[in-house]
Amino acid sequence: MPLEIERKFLVKADFVPKNARAIPMVQAYLCADPQRTVRVRIAGNLAWLTVKGGLTGNSRPEFEYAIPAEEAREMMKLAVGFPVEKVRYEIWVNGKKWEVDIFEGMNQGLMLAEVELDTENESVTLPDWVGEEVSGDMRYHNSRLSEFPFTRWE
Repeated sequence: MPLEIERKFLVKADFVPKNARAIPMVQAYLCADPQRTVRVRIAGNLAWLTVKGGLTGNSRPEFEYAIPAEEAREMMKLAVGFPVEKVRYEIWVNGKKWEVDIFEGMNQGLMLAEVELDTENESVTLPDWVGEEVSGDMRYHNSRLSEFPFTRWE
């Protein structure tokens, strides 16, 4: 079974992406239950349908399928909550790919970094632009941000 193991961190306010490709994305959730999420994502002319199971530690089952972008746009009309808009930067640090998301729209002002790991116990060197770890804080999951956007937090 495909398994996603990742840790999530806030990004420090002075972060500036250097030599990283910017990938604008929009994603919406057809199901945002903590035990199962179904997401539609569009990045450029590419689109994916992703199904994720509930978290156990920092791991969860993940199934991802490429779909036609036009079908993704139609599926997004069925979404719950708000679309999650962001620009993603992929940055390699010490052989690990970090995905830094700078959010727009209803989540403007939020910056998060994720790193995928090979095992739950794998240690990772944190770049200097990484702040507090928020892996276990459900508020920072994109599915929750679609229902409770960052701009509405107190």
